[in-house]
Amino acid sequence: MNNLAIYTKELTRLYKTRALRKKERVVQALAGVDLTVNRGELFGLLGPNGAGKTTLIKILTTLLSPTSGEAFVLGLDVMRDYRRIRPLINMVAGGEYTGYGLLTVRENLWMFGQFYGLDLKTTLNRIDELLRVVNLSDKANTKISNLSTGMRQKMNFVRGFLTDPQVIFLDEPTLGLDVGAARDVRRHIKDWTHQSGKTTLLTTHYMAEADELCDRVAIIDKGSVLACDSPAALKHQYQQGAIFDIRLSGQPSPSELDHIKETQGVKSLTSALQDGQTELRITLDQESAIGPVVSSLTANDVSILKLSKCEPTLEDVFVGLVGRGLGDEGEDRDGNEE
Repeated sequence: MNNLAIYTKELTRLYKTRALRKKERVVQALAGVDLTVNRGELFGLLGPNGAGKTTLIKILTTLLSPTSGEAFVLGLDVMRDYRRIRPLINMVAGGEYTGYGLLTVRENLWMFGQFYGLDLKTTLNRIDELLRVVNLSDKANTKISNLSTGMRQKMNFVRGFLTDPQVIFLDEPTLGLDVGAARDVRRHIKDWTHQSGKTTLLTTHYMAEADELCDRVAIIDKGSVLACDSPAALKHQYQQGAIFDIRLSGQPSPSELDHIKETQGVKSLTSALQDGQTELRITLDQESAIGPVVSSLTANDVSILKLSKCEPTLEDVFVGLVGRGLGDEGEDRDGNEE
C-alpha cells in the first residue's frame, strides 16, 4: 500500500431518504467499490449523474463516513487518521463559490494559505505563479464579488493548488471556463501531476478531457466500478468491431443499401443524406470485411468520395458499458450528485 495514493476495498455508503408522505427508503450510493490509485498518477473517475462519484470523493476527503468497507489516502485510514490526511490533500469543485466577497482575490488566497499554515513568502510566491497560470494576475486586487463566474472558478482552482497538496481532488475543474482558460487549466493539471510526482483524482463530464489527461480512468455507475484501465486499453478492449465512414456521391437506392447490409461481416449500417451526398457508417465484425463492402458499392456504379476508419472513443466505451451518456439523467443515488 506504500505506493498507493488511494485504496478502497468493498466501500459502501447507504443513505436513508424520505419523500413527502412516503415511507423511508434506503439508497445505496456506493456498492462495494474496490479502487487503487498509484502515487504520481493522474486518475479519472467517470460516471453519469447519480453514479456515486461525489459520495466517493467526500469519503476520500474525510467529509463523509462510509457505511462499510475500507478507504485509505496516502496509507492513512480516512476514519481513524482524518486529522493527518486533511493537511495533505485539497479539493476543487467546479462551480463552487469559495471565499469572501469583500476581500480581493489576493486577500482570499492569502487567507486560505494561512488556514494551511503556509509562511508568507511561500504563499505570495505561489499566488503570483498560479494567477499567471490561469491568466488572472490583472484581477489580483479585485474583490471577488466583482468577478465573473469563470473568474471565480479560476480563483478556486488556484486555491486548490496553493497548498501544493500530495493528493488533489478535482471535481469538474473546467466547468464554467472559456476554451482558453480550460486549456491552461488542463495543461497545469498534467504538468503538475507528472513533474511533481503527486496525485490527481479528476472527475469530468468532458470525455476528450479525460482521454487527453488521464493515465487511467475508472467508469462507475450505480455505485459500482464497471471498468478501470488506461483510456487506450479501454478503447481497445471494448471496441465492438471495426467502424468505417464512407461518403458517396448521390443517394443509393434502398435495395442497394439492403444489399450492403446483407454483405458478410456487416454488423450494422446507418445512412444520412447531406448536401446531395450520402454518409454511411458501417460496423464490421473485422476490418478485412471492408473489401466486400467496397466491391458491393462499386458493382452498383456508386462513386466513393471518401473512406475512413473510425477509432473508438472513450465515449463509445462509456455508452457501451453504462447504456447512456455522461450528461443523461440517472437515479439520484447520493443526493448531491449533479
